[in-house]
Amino acid sequence: MVEQTENKDKKNTIKEKFIRLLRSTNRAGIENVLSWLEQSDFFVAPASTVFHGNYEGGLAEHSYEVALTAKDLRDMLIKRKPEIEQQVSRESIIIAALLHDVCKTNIYKKTTKYRKNDYNQWETYEAYNVDYSELPVGHGEKSVIRLLRLGLEMTDDEILAIRWHMSAWDMPFQSVEAKGNLFVAKEKSPLLSIIQAADELTSALIDHKSTT
Repeated sequence: MVEQTENKDKKNTIKEKFIRLLRSTNRAGIENVLSWLEQSDFFVAPASTVFHGNYEGGLAEHSYEVALTAKDLRDMLIKRKPEIEQQVSRESIIIAALLHDVCKTNIYKKTTKYRKNDYNQWETYEAYNVDYSELPVGHGEKSVIRLLRLGLEMTDDEILAIRWHMSAWDMPFQSVEAKGNLFVAKEKSPLLSIIQAADELTSALIDHKSTT
């Protein structure tokens, strides 16, 4: 009971911090996005089924942590290369990092699965299946489409950063055209490189993983 209460408090804290940080951008359309997120499962969904953040609330937690990592990377890079401050705004870091994975909203469905325990006996456990049937257009591009439909005002850099945040991991069938677009996008947008790095570092080194 105590553990459940602590987990609920943690999720509420992440949600409050997420909303406060996103609102700090004062971006046109942000309230539409927040309203949609509130009505969806974004704040209770996992970030994955078996990898990072594979537990209730993992998606919002991962997104918030990516934003913190991206902000730290920007600060570090500005010290090394001062022009980054003008090239990559704080608001763009927040928008791209917090919203890069809205494509994962409403795709994870709770289910019961089976596994062998330490005594070689079958037991049930709660897990997630993935349902891509709602707007099956891909990963980063789905996030961009969703946000634009909600009326969020986005810069070209933010669109590129969210679309290509998975880098080559999201390369459809190793398409020559996709490779060309990704290469040019990285050349044009320093924000893209920061979001890619922040997502990778957060997933590998900061996010938690449930083993239950």
